Amino acid sequence: MRIHSRTRWRSAVSATPGPRGTAGVARAWRLKLPNASDLLRRFAAVAIGLALAVFLASTVHTQTPAPAAPPASTSIVVASPTYVSIPMEITVNRPAAEVWKRIGGYCAIAEWFQIPNCTITQGKDGEFGAVRSVANEVLVGKTELSYTYTQPVREGRPYNLYHGTLEARPLTATTSKLIYTLVYDNSMLPDDGAKEKDKAQRTATFTRALQNMKTLAEGGTLPPPPPRAGGAGAPAGAPAGGRAN
Repeated sequence: MRIHSRTRWRSAVSATPGPRGTAGVARAWRLKLPNASDLLRRFAAVAIGLALAVFLASTVHTQTPAPAAPPASTSIVVASPTYVSIPMEITVNRPAAEVWKRIGGYCAIAEWFQIPNCTITQGKDGEFGAVRSVANEVLVGKTELSYTYTQPVREGRPYNLYHGTLEARPLTATTSKLIYTLVYDNSMLPDDGAKEKDKAQRTATFTRALQNMKTLAEGGTLPPPPPRAGGAGAPAGAPAGGRAN
């Protein structure tokens, strides 16, 4: 019993604050606290690490190439189209049915437009959906004495919705008139001067074509074609690049 009492008393003394207990606690705290040199070394290491991180980040930023510029727009959609029409006509001293039989074939354009050739590349001549080799024009409408065609969309080129209609209209039992109407968007042209020039060229070209149709329908012979200024397959006076939109 005495031995156990002494052990408990010594444990209590060691745990109780006092001169010897306080000195032990102080020594323990001194062992745990870093000294000034350690703090300086740790601070220096942290500062160097931060500086290196900033340097690397700035180096990566300066070496990263700038993103490439987006490619130029190739949209075929015209944001603000301005549609124009060019109606032209000529009187023919022949009945409308006779006139149409002579000049109304879908590939008869080769003769009266005086271009080297025209072939039907898809479908049947004179039927809806027929495609002729002249600017790949598609027949989209027809009556007994008329047809309407359009030119197809072309990749990377703004679509001007170009349409043309050719009609033989009876006037009397022995006379008729040929009517040629163009409709297209001229908003791609840079200014009013260019638009007027384009319209004048088209008007001159198709007025001459109408005169050729009249000559053929009335049994005449066509004069030699003028020099072609618009490229192969395009009559003089046609817009640059031929008859394509």
